[in-house]
Amino acid sequence: MSSPLDWLYSVQMFGIKLGLEGVTRLLRECGVLYPRARVIHVAGTNGKGSTCAFAESIARAAGYRTGLFTSPHLVSFNERIRVNGVDIPDADAARLIGRVKETIADWETPPTFFEIVLAVAMLYFAERNVDIIILETGLGGRLDATNAVPKDVAVITPVGMDHMQYLGNTLYEIAGEKAAIIAWHRPALCAPQQPEALRAIHEAAQRMDTEYRIINTPCELPLGLRGSYQKMNAALALAALHSLPHFLCSAEEEARGLAEVKWPGRFEEILPGVIMDGAHNPPAIRVLTETWRREFPGTKARCIYAGSADKALDEVVTLLSPLVGEWVLPPVQSPRIMPQQELAEKVRSLSAAPVSTPATLAEAMQNLSPGTLICGSFFLLGEAKALLQRQPGYRTTQQ
Repeated sequence: MSSPLDWLYSVQMFGIKLGLEGVTRLLRECGVLYPRARVIHVAGTNGKGSTCAFAESIARAAGYRTGLFTSPHLVSFNERIRVNGVDIPDADAARLIGRVKETIADWETPPTFFEIVLAVAMLYFAERNVDIIILETGLGGRLDATNAVPKDVAVITPVGMDHMQYLGNTLYEIAGEKAAIIAWHRPALCAPQQPEALRAIHEAAQRMDTEYRIINTPCELPLGLRGSYQKMNAALALAALHSLPHFLCSAEEEARGLAEVKWPGRFEEILPGVIMDGAHNPPAIRVLTETWRREFPGTKARCIYAGSADKALDEVVTLLSPLVGEWVLPPVQSPRIMPQQELAEKVRSLSAAPVSTPATLAEAMQNLSPGTLICGSFFLLGEAKALLQRQPGYRTTQQ
């Protein structure tokens, strides 16, 4: 007999379905379409997860009960749904997935995997009586399932070229999709943007008859996440929280929340000198290379890499190449990942550094030494982290 989580993963065969009609019906029938908690909704190309993590950590430090919804997960499904910084327990996840399954039993068109996970999250947040919910969009914004949830504040992180097959072929079109999370007469905030993206955000705010603020000043307090780019994510998170009605937080609580935040896969030092980063598109890779040069000046990386076939891999490999001394391209168990030998041919055509293709990821992960960079796909990061966690005595340097 399959478990509720097995059933949920079987729903993935229905793929991505952009649109709000089905998820709105699902949330309404589950009784969680209009949460009592205040809601921060975050969209953008890069920095969404970190911005959400900062906001959650600060709010929790200020004594609020928090609900955090993010994707994808690295190792465990439970990572997607957290209350007060703790993953949803297996028993609660199974129980609430079962409840959603019963709710949709007679539906002619079933909801997608992502819609069901959102419903499970909102049910769990309601049960745990959270004060503040932070929602990270899955894809885009306008038709993303999270946009069915009424929000108090909309936040747009830096927008770049990604997911063009769903969101459009220009920066203006992509930014317009993401900016469509801006709600009628509700505060909106955005990171500094390229002119075409900013034009789309400005027009979206006008349509919603609301003002938006560009957060230009980085946060200079000590942060729990490495990389100078995190200063803008932290500033966005602070601004979002202070835009919530009746939000109260002391300077000491802000400082504690910023310093104690943890977010896996974002320039995360998993072992001394070994970095794991989920950068997978050109804008994120540029930030990763800048951070690597600042943190490890003059060091050429042993780069364990895998990339999704639908990404701009030529540009990604070209951007990474100057800091790579050796490429290690392991197989990864995902149909979205470019096949190992095809990726090796591409890398050899774009980089002079030697390339190896180990038979397994475990082989690639043997004897990790300082100067190793594990990056590209979150599928790679998840498998790598799962392997490490099975090793006796393993602890990341961030724990």
